[in-house]
Amino acid sequence: MRAIQYTQVAELPELVDLPEPECPVDGAVLAVRATGVCRSDWHAWRGHDPVPLPMVPGHEFAGEIVRIGPLVRDFRIGDRVTAPFVNGCGECPECRGGNAQVCPHQTQPGFTHHGSFAEQVVVRQADFNLVRLPDQVDYLTAAALGCRFATSFHALTRQAELRAGEWLLVLGCGGVGLSAVMIGKALGARVIAVDPAPAARRRATELGAGHVLAAADPDIIGELSGGGVQVSLDALGSAATAAAGVRSLRRRGRHIQVGLMLDANADAGLPWGPVVARELQVLGSHGMAATDYPQLLELIADGRLNPSVLVGKVVGLEQAGLELAAMDAPAQTAGLVVARVS
Repeated sequence: MRAIQYTQVAELPELVDLPEPECPVDGAVLAVRATGVCRSDWHAWRGHDPVPLPMVPGHEFAGEIVRIGPLVRDFRIGDRVTAPFVNGCGECPECRGGNAQVCPHQTQPGFTHHGSFAEQVVVRQADFNLVRLPDQVDYLTAAALGCRFATSFHALTRQAELRAGEWLLVLGCGGVGLSAVMIGKALGARVIAVDPAPAARRRATELGAGHVLAAADPDIIGELSGGGVQVSLDALGSAATAAAGVRSLRRRGRHIQVGLMLDANADAGLPWGPVVARELQVLGSHGMAATDYPQLLELIADGRLNPSVLVGKVVGLEQAGLELAAMDAPAQTAGLVVARVS
């Protein structure tokens, strides 16, 4: 099968021919129809998140089941499916409690084993991790859900419990941030989006942000929101954006950290005075479990959410490696790159 693979950190990924993957007894093999090109893949390729080498990247995908293991009961060959980027074991207390996104035994295509920059990809524990796609959701849209849209949905609905009428501050308008803007708008929140790039701010406005700013000034945000936002979401991941998110909250507000805190930011502090005095909450968020996908897919199927509008560029599989390497430079599109595989 054709696949995009790299054998060394930061080595340009190449199109290669690999054997088709073996199907686990409890798993499934999918014919990949579309796969997202995500910054998390870039982090692994750059060595920020070490992975076994050689590696086929890709963890945002949708496709059709072509092989299933003998222990799989709930799915059949030909089913149209997707899966979270975190695949839970299905047996631990976290998985049994509906929180597979923090499973201590998780596997992740593109990180623990070969991913979806290929004509086929393996999903382990298929009955637990696969998600059927409604007829109204095409493969490109499903691949755009990936880790970015699903992560934002989990962060805002399960972690922050964002409610209609509340103020939402989104810091950083890349894939995760723009997803959060769309979801916040669909949930009835009033959205303030922050990004230094004019193109990203324009896109945030088009997707439902009521106010856009080039920098996160808590005083200005407080004026716009009448005393501070109820929820802030840092989609970028830096000491400055995390602190700005906390300082922009009104009393008893919730800050959600989605952007990865790397390198010098890994142990960044927060303004703990306001956290204590205002009884603020600081929450992490990591992906979304398969059990939560139906709620998201229902919003897409009935037209309240349309992740496909976030797709800024569609390429072929042979170009996916180049698009991954291009993330070394500032984004050229205020949207997602999706590779159409077959």
